[in-house]
Parts: sequence; structure tokens; C-alpha cells
Amino acid sequence: MSSPQIVWLRRDLRLADNPALYHAAKAGPVVAVYVLDDASPRHHAYGGASRWWLHHSLASLARSLEAKGSRLILRRGEAVAELTKLAQEVGAATIHANCHYEPWWLNAERKLAKSLDLKLYHGNYLMPPGSITTGTGGPYKIYTPFARALRAALPPRAELPAPERLEAPAAWPESDDLASWQLLPTRPDWAGGLRDFWQVGEEAAHRRLEAWAADLDDYDDKRNFPSEDKVSHLSPHLHFGEISPIQIWHRFSDRRSKGWETFEGELIWRDYAQNAILQYPAYATRNYNAAFDRFPWRDPATDEAAARDLEAWQQGRTGYPIVDAGMRQLWHTGWMHNRVRMITASFLIKHLLIDWREGEKWFWDCLVDADYASNATNWQWTAGTGVDANMFGRIMAPLSQSEKFDAARYIRTYVPELKGLEEPYVHDPEEYGRRPAAYPRKIIAHRAARERALAALKTLKTA
Repeated sequence: MSSPQIVWLRRDLRLADNPALYHAAKAGPVVAVYVLDDASPRHHAYGGASRWWLHHSLASLARSLEAKGSRLILRRGEAVAELTKLAQEVGAATIHANCHYEPWWLNAERKLAKSLDLKLYHGNYLMPPGSITTGTGGPYKIYTPFARALRAALPPRAELPAPERLEAPAAWPESDDLASWQLLPTRPDWAGGLRDFWQVGEEAAHRRLEAWAADLDDYDDKRNFPSEDKVSHLSPHLHFGEISPIQIWHRFSDRRSKGWETFEGELIWRDYAQNAILQYPAYATRNYNAAFDRFPWRDPATDEAAARDLEAWQQGRTGYPIVDAGMRQLWHTGWMHNRVRMITASFLIKHLLIDWREGEKWFWDCLVDADYASNATNWQWTAGTGVDANMFGRIMAPLSQSEKFDAARYIRTYVPELKGLEEPYVHDPEEYGRRPAAYPRKIIAHRAARERALAALKTLKTA
């Protein structure tokens, strides 16, 4: 019998189009392992919503592996130490893994390669991050030329099939029981909305893909309308690697529609975000534009009013219906419509003058699709602090956005205090004198917030 081949799984929880699994299966008996490592990511260990998803994704993957004659081994601890120990237990010299680009995984890969034969594959993005370069061979900083260059490099590699069977090792190593990890909330169980909203796992990802296929060609027209809900809902499946962007690309690459072009651009944005953290590993915790290190943010740690405002934003109690609907959808489902993500993020940063990193931390804990690179890139874009960013002085008007993108039904769904209000009152009940007693007043008027934000911006220019 050939030596056992360890497959180290992270955000690639699928059988099909999984290069690490595909090549390991050709080399010998497969020992697939997931290590729950909360120490290496430090402040970016999985948040509550992601842990809920992870539990169900691992359970689904374990069933899929069993159907192929294999098992999923679960270990908890520092990843390199656990993988080294596992290799000794099963007599393996080789570990197969798909590349990951978060700084803690890059560090772990370098450390692991010093003691074991680590074979790395590109599996989670359209093109290998770092491979799309400028004419001088350097990395792109701006999205638009990056996207143009990546499109010129397409198509991506071919899809890889799932193994028909997986050879088992002579003896199985010990594995943790998934329930012992306590990834699911119990006291209290706040995940009822997530259970109602999501199906998790590789099969669920492909069902979601096929169900959405009929809406793809209209995606460019409908994606900004939260009440329409014509977006793909594939982001958590992509984040946990239950489906690969290469599978999606090949499924739709024959489409000739503006909808596909727009969605392809969002897949490319995922690649762009990974290239950003390759250049700036601390992108989720540090302003790219160092001038914003002097920005006069209101600090919830020292300012009681700012702390109250942050809490009101987190709870969806700002008095701005579109903002509150988004924040309550986030809490209830672990997800938020993309247009509303931009509105809520802009509100925190520019209406409340609270540092974007407070928002990044909240989204990290609450999103089932919380992704280190994408989360940081999107927050720094909104804040105007990033390498490729919106200007800080461009301040979204949430009430106008609500009417423009017809968010009335969305608001009524997630803000039940307003479910009896018709348009246009539901977008701004306070302005129209229709605010129910149970719904809060605006914590700051839009004009006052805009003037305060622009005054704060001026301090950077005069410093």
C-alpha cells in the first residue's frame, strides 16, 4: 500500500474541483483533516455566525466523504502542531493543501513546509493570487486594470471531478467529535433565523446555483434592489469552498448578458481582494492611507455617546429604516444584501464618525460569509482609506438610497414596527410625521451628519 496522503482542508469544504483532494487521491490512501485553529488567526478566529456555518458544512462534508469510503478527521489546536502529529500517527510524509492567503495561513504553510512535504495547489479563485501582474511584473493596486488583465487571462483552469472512491488508510487515526467543538449556539440559541434562511454544504451550493441561474441575465438590473432579492446568495458557499468560482465560471461562461458580465466582475473582485492582502497582510486592521491615522473618529471606548450610537447601529435602532433593516437582516440571517451593506457601512463611518474597524469587527462576528480579504477591502473602500477606495467626501444619503432602490418591502420585512406604513412614508417615517412610537427617532439628521463628516475630513487637510 502507498503511504497515506493527508489532505489539509480549510476553506475548501467540497469534493468536486478540489485540487488538493484530487491529487492526493491519485497518490495513495487519503486522510482528510480539518483543524480548528483559533490561536493562529488571533482576533480573526471565526465569529459566531461563521462557526454555525462551519459546523453544518463539516457535517455535510463528512457525509460526502463517507459515501466515498472515507472519513473526515477533526482535530483542534494549532494547525502546524496538529498536522505534524497526525502525519506521525499515520506514517505520512506528504500533506496536500489548497493555497490560502490570509497572513496566518501563509505563516503556517511556511512553517509546515520545513518539516513535511507540503504540496500546494490553487483551488479557490479564478486565477492564482499574485499571478495577475502589471507590464513591469508588479502587483496591481487598482481594481479596474486588475479586472481587465484578469479577463484577458481567462479562461481559468478546467474543473476537476470529484473522486469516484477514496482509498482508506490501513487504520484510521482518532478524530474529535464535531459536537464537542460547540460551534452551535445554545445559551441562547440565536440561530433560528440562520436555519430558516440557509441550507449548507456542497450539494446545497449547487442547488442554490441552479435555482439562481434563471435570474442571472437580469442580475445587473436587479442586484441593487433588496426587495427583489435577485442576488445569488452564493457568498457563504464560496467563502467556505463548498463551490469554487471556477465551477461557477464554467457553468455560465457561454452566457452573453450584462448580468453575467457584472457577476463575473464580482468573482474577479474576490480575486482582487486576495491580491490586496498579499500586498498588505494587515489590511483588516490598518489604514492603507496613513493620513487617516490622524482622523478624529468618535471612539466608543472613551465616548459614551459614540458607544450608544455604535450599539444603536448594531441593533438596527438608528431611526433610518434602510439602515435598520439591513442590520436586523444581518443579525437574523447572518447575511445582508450587498447594496445595503454599502449603505450601513457608510452610515457607521460617515454619519456616526465611527472607525471602519468597529464595523469590520461586527461584520466579522455576524456574517456567515465573513472573509478576511473581502471584508477588509470593502470596508476600506467605503471609508476612503484603502488602496482603491471611494472618496471619503462622497457620503451616501440612506433615505434617498432607500427610495431609489425601492426598499419598502425589504424594510417592512425586517423592521416590523414599520410594516403598516406605505410608500413613501416607510422610507422616512419621522420626516412625514408617521413614526410609530415603538420606532426610534433618527440618532442624527442627515444634513448635520454630512456637515460633521466633512468638517472632520478638513482636519486632515489642515494638519
